[in-house]
Amino acid sequence: MTWQKLLTENKIKTHSTSKSEIENIFALVERDLADAALPGLSADRSFAISYNAAQQLSQAVVACAGYRLRSIPGHHRVMLECLELAMGAPSTRYSTYFDLCRNKRNHLEYDRSSVVSQTEADELLKIAGEFSADVKAWIKANHAGLLP
Repeated sequence: MTWQKLLTENKIKTHSTSKSEIENIFALVERDLADAALPGLSADRSFAISYNAAQQLSQAVVACAGYRLRSIPGHHRVMLECLELAMGAPSTRYSTYFDLCRNKRNHLEYDRSSVVSQTEADELLKIAGEFSADVKAWIKANHAGLLP
């Protein structure tokens, strides 16, 4: 997959991000990671909220690369492809894991409850936190003017 192919297929569009947009995304991520860790929250909800944080982080990466996803069916999968294009090989670990999570998230959002275990929810929360730190480091190294 290439940026040009995604543009031609009308899955993404060019986008000029700003420091404010990236700061707002990180505020959402921090909120979601804190909410996902709340005691008493079901494993399903914790998982879904952590997954949302990972999606927001991917959106920040794609925005820094100069693109934005279009609202189309399958946009979560496309986001993971874009993540790999923007960050390169180091992101494959995350995109592969988040794709597995995407499937589970779809089931818990649309099909049934009790889809994930507490262990799975805790793992996603941990990995989303690690991803946040890695995305910040990537932005600092590649787009330093977009971080405070």
